[in-house]
Amino acid sequence: MARRQDPTRGPRAAMIDGAITLMRERGVAATSFAEVLSRSGAPRGSVYHHFPNGKSQLIEEATTSASKWVGTGIDRILDASDTVGALRALVDIWRSGLESSRYEQGCPIAAAALGTERGARIIAGTSFDSWCAVLATKLIGEGVPEERAGSIAVLIVSSLEGALILAQAQESSAPLDAVVDELELLCRSAVHPAT
Repeated sequence: MARRQDPTRGPRAAMIDGAITLMRERGVAATSFAEVLSRSGAPRGSVYHHFPNGKSQLIEEATTSASKWVGTGIDRILDASDTVGALRALVDIWRSGLESSRYEQGCPIAAAALGTERGARIIAGTSFDSWCAVLATKLIGEGVPEERAGSIAVLIVSSLEGALILAQAQESSAPLDAVVDELELLCRSAVHPAT
Protein backbone atom coordinates (compact mmCIF):
# COMPACT_ATOMS: atom_id res chain seq x y z
CA MET A 1 0.00 0.00 0.00
CA ALA A 2 1.42 3.34 -1.01
CA ARG A 3 1.38 6.02 1.67
CA ARG A 4 1.03 9.59 0.59
CA GLN A 5 2.91 12.32 2.43
CA ASP A 6 0.89 15.25 3.76
CA PRO A 7 3.08 18.37 3.96
CA THR A 8 0.40 20.24 5.97
CA ARG A 9 1.02 18.01 9.02
CA GLY A 10 4.32 19.69 9.91
CA PRO A 11 8.01 18.76 9.92
CA ARG A 12 7.74 15.95 12.50
CA ALA A 13 5.07 14.10 10.52
CA ALA A 14 6.96 14.79 7.29
CA MET A 15 10.11 13.23 8.78
CA ILE A 16 8.15 10.15 9.90
CA ASP A 17 6.63 9.82 6.42
CA GLY A 18 10.07 10.27 4.85
CA ALA A 19 11.52 7.60 7.14
CA ILE A 20 8.72 5.18 6.17
CA THR A 21 9.42 5.74 2.48
CA LEU A 22 13.15 5.22 2.97
CA MET A 23 12.58 2.07 5.06
CA ARG A 24 10.41 0.70 2.25
CA GLU A 25 13.08 1.46 -0.34
CA ARG A 26 16.35 0.82 1.47
CA GLY A 27 15.68 -0.83 4.80
CA VAL A 28 16.35 0.49 8.27
CA ALA A 29 20.16 0.48 8.21
CA ALA A 30 20.28 2.75 5.14
CA THR A 31 17.69 5.19 6.50
CA SER A 32 19.73 8.16 7.67
CA PHE A 33 18.73 11.51 9.15
CA ALA A 34 20.29 13.27 6.15
CA GLU A 35 18.12 11.30 3.72
CA VAL A 36 15.01 11.77 5.87
CA LEU A 37 15.60 15.52 5.92
CA SER A 38 16.14 15.55 2.17
CA ARG A 39 12.93 13.60 1.53
CA SER A 40 10.80 15.47 4.04
CA GLY A 41 12.02 19.01 3.44
CA ALA A 42 12.18 19.50 7.22
CA PRO A 43 14.73 21.96 8.57
CA ARG A 44 18.03 20.41 9.68
CA GLY A 45 17.72 21.70 13.24
CA SER A 46 14.39 19.97 13.75
CA VAL A 47 15.81 16.43 13.85
CA TYR A 48 16.91 16.31 17.46
CA HIS A 49 14.14 18.67 18.51
CA HIS A 50 11.52 16.15 17.37
CA PHE A 51 13.57 12.98 17.95
CA PRO A 52 15.85 13.66 20.94
CA ASN A 53 16.67 9.95 21.25
CA GLY A 54 18.05 9.87 17.72
CA LYS A 55 17.54 7.47 14.86
CA SER A 56 16.11 4.68 17.00
CA GLN A 57 13.25 6.94 18.10
CA LEU A 58 12.55 8.05 14.53
CA ILE A 59 12.53 4.45 13.24
CA GLU A 60 10.31 3.27 16.10
CA GLU A 61 7.82 6.07 15.52
CA ALA A 62 7.89 5.48 11.76
CA THR A 63 7.23 1.77 12.34
CA THR A 64 4.36 2.56 14.71
CA SER A 65 2.86 5.01 12.22
CA ALA A 66 3.20 2.56 9.31
CA SER A 67 1.75 -0.23 11.42
CA LYS A 68 -1.34 1.81 12.27
CA TRP A 69 -1.79 2.86 8.67
CA VAL A 70 -1.42 -0.66 7.23
CA GLY A 71 -3.51 -2.17 10.04
CA THR A 72 -6.34 0.28 9.36
CA GLY A 73 -6.24 -0.67 5.68
CA ILE A 74 -6.34 -4.37 6.50
CA ASP A 75 -9.27 -3.86 8.89
CA ARG A 76 -11.18 -1.86 6.29
CA ILE A 77 -10.64 -4.47 3.58
CA LEU A 78 -11.57 -7.37 5.89
CA ASP A 79 -14.77 -5.56 6.91
CA ALA A 80 -15.78 -5.19 3.25
CA SER A 81 -15.32 -8.78 2.09
CA ASP A 82 -14.85 -12.40 3.05
CA THR A 83 -11.30 -13.53 3.79
CA VAL A 84 -10.60 -14.68 0.23
CA GLY A 85 -11.91 -11.45 -1.28
CA ALA A 86 -9.91 -9.44 1.24
CA LEU A 87 -6.70 -11.31 0.41
CA ARG A 88 -7.20 -10.67 -3.29
CA ALA A 89 -7.90 -6.98 -2.61
CA LEU A 90 -4.75 -6.68 -0.48
CA VAL A 91 -2.63 -8.37 -3.13
CA ASP A 92 -4.06 -6.05 -5.79
CA ILE A 93 -3.11 -3.01 -3.69
CA TRP A 94 0.38 -4.35 -2.97
CA ARG A 95 0.91 -5.30 -6.63
CA SER A 96 -0.08 -1.80 -7.69
CA GLY A 97 2.32 -0.27 -5.14
CA LEU A 98 5.18 -2.50 -6.23
CA GLU A 99 4.59 -1.84 -9.91
CA SER A 100 4.20 1.93 -9.50
CA SER A 101 7.48 2.07 -7.55
CA ARG A 102 9.22 -0.20 -10.08
CA TYR A 103 9.54 -2.78 -7.30
CA GLU A 104 11.61 -0.42 -5.16
CA GLN A 105 9.18 -0.06 -2.25
CA GLY A 106 8.43 -3.04 -0.04
CA CYS A 107 6.65 -3.37 3.28
CA PRO A 108 7.88 -0.96 5.98
CA ILE A 109 6.94 -3.43 8.72
CA ALA A 110 9.06 -6.18 7.14
CA ALA A 111 11.90 -3.66 6.84
CA ALA A 112 11.58 -2.89 10.55
CA ALA A 113 11.42 -6.59 11.43
CA LEU A 114 14.64 -7.22 9.52
CA GLY A 115 16.31 -3.99 10.58
CA THR A 116 18.93 -2.92 13.03
CA GLU A 117 16.72 -1.17 15.59
CA ARG A 118 15.52 -3.55 18.32
CA GLY A 119 12.58 -1.34 19.36
CA ALA A 120 11.30 -1.23 15.80
CA ARG A 121 11.62 -5.03 15.52
CA ILE A 122 9.45 -5.39 18.61
CA ILE A 123 6.86 -3.01 17.14
CA ALA A 124 6.93 -4.99 13.88
CA GLY A 125 6.37 -8.22 15.79
CA THR A 126 3.39 -6.70 17.56
CA SER A 127 2.05 -5.52 14.20
CA PHE A 128 2.30 -8.97 12.70
CA ASP A 129 0.58 -10.43 15.79
CA SER A 130 -2.23 -7.90 15.39
CA TRP A 131 -2.72 -8.74 11.71
CA CYS A 132 -2.79 -12.44 12.54
CA ALA A 133 -5.37 -11.81 15.25
CA VAL A 134 -7.76 -9.90 12.96
CA LEU A 135 -7.38 -12.54 10.25
CA ALA A 136 -8.03 -15.33 12.76
CA THR A 137 -11.12 -13.53 14.01
CA LYS A 138 -12.38 -13.17 10.45
CA LEU A 139 -11.77 -16.86 9.75
CA ILE A 140 -13.53 -17.89 12.97
CA GLY A 141 -16.48 -15.73 11.92
CA GLU A 142 -16.57 -17.68 8.65
CA GLY A 143 -16.72 -20.99 10.49
CA VAL A 144 -13.07 -22.05 10.80
CA PRO A 145 -12.35 -23.71 14.17
CA GLU A 146 -10.50 -21.37 16.51
CA GLU A 147 -7.41 -23.60 16.88
CA ARG A 148 -7.01 -23.80 13.10
CA ALA A 149 -7.86 -20.16 12.38
CA GLY A 150 -4.82 -18.93 14.32
CA SER A 151 -2.36 -21.09 12.42
CA ILE A 152 -3.95 -20.23 9.07
CA ALA A 153 -3.70 -16.53 9.93
CA VAL A 154 0.02 -16.91 10.69
CA LEU A 155 0.46 -18.75 7.39
CA ILE A 156 -1.38 -15.98 5.52
CA VAL A 157 0.71 -13.15 6.99
CA SER A 158 3.96 -15.09 6.55
CA SER A 159 3.12 -16.07 2.99
CA LEU A 160 2.07 -12.59 1.91
CA GLU A 161 5.11 -10.92 3.48
CA GLY A 162 7.38 -13.52 1.88
CA ALA A 163 5.66 -13.05 -1.47
CA LEU A 164 6.17 -9.27 -1.20
CA ILE A 165 9.88 -9.80 -0.63
CA LEU A 166 10.15 -12.26 -3.53
CA ALA A 167 8.16 -9.95 -5.82
CA GLN A 168 10.42 -7.05 -4.96
CA ALA A 169 13.60 -9.09 -5.46
CA GLN A 170 12.40 -10.65 -8.71
CA GLU A 171 10.73 -7.46 -9.97
CA SER A 172 7.62 -9.48 -10.73
CA SER A 173 4.19 -9.80 -9.17
CA ALA A 174 4.15 -13.53 -10.00
CA PRO A 175 5.01 -14.56 -6.39
CA LEU A 176 2.04 -12.57 -5.08
CA ASP A 177 -0.27 -14.21 -7.61
CA ALA A 178 0.98 -17.70 -6.81
CA VAL A 179 0.66 -17.20 -3.06
CA VAL A 180 -2.81 -15.66 -3.15
CA ASP A 181 -4.05 -18.51 -5.39
CA GLU A 182 -2.83 -21.10 -2.88
CA LEU A 183 -4.13 -19.12 0.09
CA GLU A 184 -7.53 -18.93 -1.57
CA LEU A 185 -7.65 -22.72 -1.87
CA LEU A 186 -6.56 -23.11 1.75
CA CYS A 187 -9.11 -20.61 3.07
CA ARG A 188 -11.96 -22.08 1.03
CA SER A 189 -11.15 -25.59 2.24
CA ALA A 190 -10.93 -24.38 5.85
CA VAL A 191 -14.27 -22.55 5.62
CA HIS A 192 -15.99 -25.38 3.73
CA PRO A 193 -14.20 -28.59 4.72
CA ALA A 194 -15.00 -31.72 2.75
CA THR A 195 -17.25 -33.99 4.75
